[in-house]
Amino acid sequence: LFLLSVSLLCHAHGGGNYEHSDMLASMKPGDKAALLMVHFGTTHDDTRAATIEAINGKAQTAFPELKFQEAYTSRIIIRRLKKRGIEKDTPLDALLKLRGEGYTHIIVQSTNIIDGVEMESLRRDVESVLPFFKEVRVGTPLLYSVEDAEKVVKIMESRFNVPVQAKKTAKENFVLVGHGTYTPSTAIYSQMDYMLKADGLTNFHVGTIEGYPTFKTMLAQLKAEKAKRVTLVPFMFVAGDHAKNDIAGEWKEMLEKEGFTVKVHLEGLGQISEIQEIFIEHIRFGLKHRMLDIMTKKAAYAAGKEVE
Repeated sequence: LFLLSVSLLCHAHGGGNYEHSDMLASMKPGDKAALLMVHFGTTHDDTRAATIEAINGKAQTAFPELKFQEAYTSRIIIRRLKKRGIEKDTPLDALLKLRGEGYTHIIVQSTNIIDGVEMESLRRDVESVLPFFKEVRVGTPLLYSVEDAEKVVKIMESRFNVPVQAKKTAKENFVLVGHGTYTPSTAIYSQMDYMLKADGLTNFHVGTIEGYPTFKTMLAQLKAEKAKRVTLVPFMFVAGDHAKNDIAGEWKEMLEKEGFTVKVHLEGLGQISEIQEIFIEHIRFGLKHRMLDIMTKKAAYAAGKEVE
């Protein structure tokens, strides 16, 4: 109970939902550990090389002690790539392969931006194979904690070279376009919009293709700012179909019809070294910390342990 009460003070990642636990140090002779990197995937070779393959390489360099494995979650992309002779495993297939090769401890890290339906699907795959491993841990997506979001705000500010003195007077407006989702996790995009503006970046706006904020709400912000020049930026790991068709195509055309001068910065978040480092840090954290489930925390509360 003492160790549990101490662990509940761990706020470094996820608001106190973790306890310190070194996965690799807990391994016994004969145990084997692997890292499974999970991506939604893309059929576009150019952005795949600049994003997915780039972070795969960085992860292998950062964790040479772990067997590296990769998986895609999009069945449509897997099917299309297979027709071109490119084989990609689903997370479930990859996990079963690792088990067949004798791996006992797995750290799973996705390159999802938010904790949405793709993360839910991934966790269900992991839950289905838990009996076959001694331990499987799932890292968090890019935007999981407030600290994650704060880091991304600073990266966006630095990436587009917004001088501190020009934050509130900048004439160029930047629209970060995310995928969005139909679940409550779409709220993270509104949080990002709020945090950008709270940091003085009133010329930064967030919109989503399939969630909220919508194109309409983003457009209202541009008009309220009396914007004239707009740069569209994919707020997605890869600059694939959505970036090239929806953002560089439909969104650009709709804004131009509204009278804006529009540019597109066709770069996926996964191309940015600092963004890649956040994912690497999530792996590093996951290797040293284990998530506490709510019933474990409630047991501590019932025992009279205080949680800050």
